Amino acid sequence: QRRMAPRNATDEQSGGAASASENKTGPLRRIRQLHRHRSSRSSSAPARLRHNRRPKIEDHYRVDPKNRALLPGVPVHNDDWARDSHDFFNLIVLIPIIVLNAMNWDWDMLLGKTSTQSAAETVVNAWTGEWFSLFWDITFLYFMIDLIWVLLVPHCVKSPGTIIQHHIATLGYIFVPYTYSKCQWCMGACMSVEVNTWFLIARRVFNKQGFPPWKLELRPFISIRVKLISIFFYLSWFLIRIFLFPGLIVPIYDMWRDLTDEVGSPFNIMLVTLPLHSVFCVLNLKWTYDLLMSKIRSWKKGEKHKVIDKGL
Repeated sequence: QRRMAPRNATDEQSGGAASASENKTGPLRRIRQLHRHRSSRSSSAPARLRHNRRPKIEDHYRVDPKNRALLPGVPVHNDDWARDSHDFFNLIVLIPIIVLNAMNWDWDMLLGKTSTQSAAETVVNAWTGEWFSLFWDITFLYFMIDLIWVLLVPHCVKSPGTIIQHHIATLGYIFVPYTYSKCQWCMGACMSVEVNTWFLIARRVFNKQGFPPWKLELRPFISIRVKLISIFFYLSWFLIRIFLFPGLIVPIYDMWRDLTDEVGSPFNIMLVTLPLHSVFCVLNLKWTYDLLMSKIRSWKKGEKHKVIDKGL
């Protein structure tokens, strides 16, 4: 018994030390467990609560999910009645809008054959406005019908919220030249962007297999069609969205100053055009930046991607 006593005393001391260490580490363990519990709850939250915004560039381009680089070709589109019918509606209705817009311009002056003025003055003076009433009516009907279409069938487009906001802003924008005739040429210049919109939709409609225009040996008719649409798409993108739209800011500002002097107040109909047009310019530059950065990442990667021929 005497020999066992020291062992018991030692055990009591070690047990006391262990309980003391548990008391010290106990709160830390509880905090760690609570943190793990919260992380597991946040990771198991519903998908709709997470921030998972899809970049708009992915609506029209194939993007590598790892390094955000563009892949050859366009996204493959399976048959979808809602989307296809909406695309064909746009391809058909945009043609008379583009043609009527072109009929309102003096092309000899616009192409510099009969004008010695600056580029901005040439654009302003080349507008004839002979078909403006019909051009405005069809444009208004197009945006109204398309807006109602997207509201009723939102899955006909990949970004319904963006389309709805764009159409509402555009409907408000085109009422400026409707009430102020000196601004009609500006509507014609801005609506030239629908040429690029037509080719944007045509890239999807006439190339559902997602063939890269410069990578595959296709049948002559298919190859020429895909290449021409791609060339005119990029050409109209940079000419209209990157050069024309920012170049209209100064003439729009000058028209606002002229109308301010005319009515004696800066709060006139032209005042709303400055922020609206600036927003459109910023969006165009943002989409162009996303496109160029994805292209640069693709060039740096330097990998060849194989595309499976899904048949014609």
